[in-house]
Amino acid sequence: MKREEFDEIRPFEEGEMQQAFEELLADRQFSHLLQGFVPWLPKGLRNGVLKLLFTGIKTPLDFQKRFMKPIVWHIIHKHTDGCSFGDKALPADKSLRYTFLSNHRDIVLDSAFLDVMLVKNGYPTTVEIGIGDNLLIYPWIKQLVRMNKAFTVRRGLTAHEMMRSSQLMSSYIHYAVTQKHENIWIAQREGRAKDSSDHTQDSVLKMLAMGGEGDFADKLRDLNIVPLTISYEFDPCDYLKAQEFQQKRDNPAFKKSKQDDLDNMRTGIFGYKGRVHYQCAQPINTWIDELRELPKNEFYAALSQRIDHELHRNYRLYPCNYIALDELEGTTAHASQYTEKDKARFEKYLQGQLAKINIPNKDEAYLRERMLTMYANPVRNYQAAQ
Repeated sequence: MKREEFDEIRPFEEGEMQQAFEELLADRQFSHLLQGFVPWLPKGLRNGVLKLLFTGIKTPLDFQKRFMKPIVWHIIHKHTDGCSFGDKALPADKSLRYTFLSNHRDIVLDSAFLDVMLVKNGYPTTVEIGIGDNLLIYPWIKQLVRMNKAFTVRRGLTAHEMMRSSQLMSSYIHYAVTQKHENIWIAQREGRAKDSSDHTQDSVLKMLAMGGEGDFADKLRDLNIVPLTISYEFDPCDYLKAQEFQQKRDNPAFKKSKQDDLDNMRTGIFGYKGRVHYQCAQPINTWIDELRELPKNEFYAALSQRIDHELHRNYRLYPCNYIALDELEGTTAHASQYTEKDKARFEKYLQGQLAKINIPNKDEAYLRERMLTMYANPVRNYQAAQ
């Protein structure tokens, strides 16, 4: 397929960046946002400095290295206790392009942290990501993410529209990996797992196999899929997820607003995360060859299970995970994994997060149980994978 067929969803490319940048600077809302960061700097001078910094930028990768890399490292230094990659955490062959299929902890940072680690470790390019159009509520956000190697995923579609959108997105992912020679990051499921129990949806694999050439197994092989496990010590959005659990419990028709989505995004970026760890498994092409004789639905189910096994066994677990599981189960079975100081720290953290929830009929016991479950489930999945 040709680039023009993806114009409605693709990121900006070489030759389009200068105009995109000019349009971004001309956006009134974006200008107001920048003013909030440097209120003492007149608009004309501020834009002049940005234009000077933009000199020489021709591609989205240039933009990421010049503007986004220092921002992401600032977030790592200020809002985490370090972001680490395990031994042999990344695929060895840097000449290939990969589709990183990952559990999902943060809307923005899952791929951003991966980007800086790919650059740091000498890989020739970063990742393109899909971002839901429900988050692109202002023109400047859409402009900025397209400059930052994001393609658009349409949400809230009819069944017919969803089929067309999935076909287009899959074809674009294949085009990006095999013709543009870009890496892709994609979550293992639609949306984050609110309870932090990460399981691959067969529908994601089926979507990936809609594009490309050959049978469904060949199409997946072409993408060089790599299972990627992301482990957060603390999830800054845990209290927002717990809050949403109660809101849906009390009102089954409850739906988040677009502003709620933006609040989640902002909290995820600027909230405290503790330690963060990334670990890749080996590419799954060997498994695909082993399973390809299965009937199609059995193939997808078996492949999802193998991916989940790799994701779960590669969790980095922290004291809070074991503390949460012991509290839920009323035991001290994992007491060797934490100290009394760890317990006191986690209790203080939980109380601070719960205090941020301000909703009618606040159910403290239920909210606490929901948050503990988020921290306990990685241990459960890890133990099952062993």
